[in-house]
Amino acid sequence: MNIAALVSGGVDSSVVVHLLKEQGHTPDIFYIRIGMEDEEGYIGCPAEEDIEITQWIARRYGCRFEEVNLHKEYWDNVVSYTIESVRRGLTPNPDVMCNKLIKFGAFDDRRGKDYDRIATGHYATTASIGGRTFLATAKDPVKDQTDFLSQLEYRQISKLMFPIGDMMKSEVRAIAAQAGLPSATRKDSQGICFLGKINYNDFIRRYLGECEGKIVELETGRVLGTHRGYWFHTIGQRKGLYLSGGPWFVVRKDIEKNVLYVSQGYDPKEQYGDRIRLMGFHMLSGEWPMPDGTLSSSLPEGENEVTFKIRHTPEFHPGVLHPSEDGLMVIESGEPIQGIAAGQYATIYDRRSHLVLATGMIV
Repeated sequence: MNIAALVSGGVDSSVVVHLLKEQGHTPDIFYIRIGMEDEEGYIGCPAEEDIEITQWIARRYGCRFEEVNLHKEYWDNVVSYTIESVRRGLTPNPDVMCNKLIKFGAFDDRRGKDYDRIATGHYATTASIGGRTFLATAKDPVKDQTDFLSQLEYRQISKLMFPIGDMMKSEVRAIAAQAGLPSATRKDSQGICFLGKINYNDFIRRYLGECEGKIVELETGRVLGTHRGYWFHTIGQRKGLYLSGGPWFVVRKDIEKNVLYVSQGYDPKEQYGDRIRLMGFHMLSGEWPMPDGTLSSSLPEGENEVTFKIRHTPEFHPGVLHPSEDGLMVIESGEPIQGIAAGQYATIYDRRSHLVLATGMIV
């Protein structure tokens, strides 16, 4: 079997190579460069250190190494998407778009198409039902990354291998330490890699500038202060408002008037909702598991019991999924959900919170 392994220099993808070799495979190793270190004024991600470790892994296990520069594709697709989403007052998810369009999109078009399988260090698994491959959750609920993979197409999912998906993070680090891998004690990467050492607000300011607006208490209409642009703030945000007498939470944004509406308290009721409307509804495997064990190419009529996430957390929420009269899909949550933000993606799982069934963007 011809395998391409995407290796970043971190502990997870390094262990992937170790495990594949133990299974008798010698994958070709690819490092995807997507940082913005070539952009004026940016201090990029520690790409050189990452590449050095990845090359060491390749030498250690006798694998061919290749660096693939997808900087332009990343800028044209993921960075531009992020800026435009923020400009429209939405909450973007660059990690979801990076997986769909770059790691398993542009890379596959460039090099991955030549391989039978693509192995990655994501915490996820796959399951086969009726001859169809489904994305499924990882053993480690805290590290599970299926929500970041929820926009993938079936052709992408059916080609993927997740060698560490059935392991806890502690097991992965133990294997790395035992094997003497240089990444064994490296910290997990945090944040959006294309920013490098640039603060997120500085990044947004560079492209959208600043525009002073009012901060208004939702319940009373009282002006509490000012902000420098609605694009610096997201629904449910608490930090960065610099208001006294808090805590204060962002609960609404008026994009046209550049007004932030806030509410006071640790759990203001205005933060919560139980109805989530979705556009761009997408069934990852193109099929929906039926109660009798068969598969359906369309969503069953009526209400469908599911679990779901609207952000990257270990917790799942119970709900019912059904179409609305205006053609969108709706999740009726079984419990109030905090910080429902337009632009984010809802990931829909089966009732056991194991199979990833579908996704859609919150409107």
